[in-house]
Amino acid sequence: MKFFSFWRSQASFRVRIALNLKKLPSEVVFVDLDADVHHADAFRRINPQMALPALIEDDGTTLFQSLAIIEYLEETHPTPPLLPADPRGRARVRALALMVACEGHPLLVPRVRRYLDHELNVRDTQQTAWRRHWTVETLAALEGHLAGHKDTGRFCHGDTPSLADICLAGHATVADMLQINLAPWPTVKRIYETSMAMPEFATAHPLAQPDTPEAMRPKG
Repeated sequence: MKFFSFWRSQASFRVRIALNLKKLPSEVVFVDLDADVHHADAFRRINPQMALPALIEDDGTTLFQSLAIIEYLEETHPTPPLLPADPRGRARVRALALMVACEGHPLLVPRVRRYLDHELNVRDTQQTAWRRHWTVETLAALEGHLAGHKDTGRFCHGDTPSLADICLAGHATVADMLQINLAPWPTVKRIYETSMAMPEFATAHPLAQPDTPEAMRPKG
């Protein structure tokens, strides 16, 4: 498989975690969003939406959209499972994941920030406030659904990581990069820390990628 990724892409982060959990090797192709490589013809032919990630199977099948890719991996490589066995459990995990991937994350992506800047003349301080607002709103929504719920365990649903934890980890990492203290959302904070203690999550972190700028890497 060829996996098209960028260190800072939250959607790529999600797929990296899933590949790690399922122990699936892939050839990583780095697409530098800051250099506008995703708008070049070569990548446009792979994904006309010009968004990351993308995954090309050995037979040439191209997959796109992080949750669709992860569900495909779940169906083709079901061990370890990233969705519960029961329909209600699967619905809950998918709903938690979608809160991040389809409601919180889309408001933070580069193309939205570029539009705010170039078309609406929203300045840096206002853009920071925008990102913090939507990040916090999603954290609060996750906490509301997770805290005290009978199905919340060590992870979002039970005691093994699922699609929901993959999405939560990505969103909490964004919060960390925005220097948002997770203390007001203790269940989210606990699950995030439990997830990131696993090597499958830790090695997928944006600041641990081969294409991470040296200046962004943790010191010491």
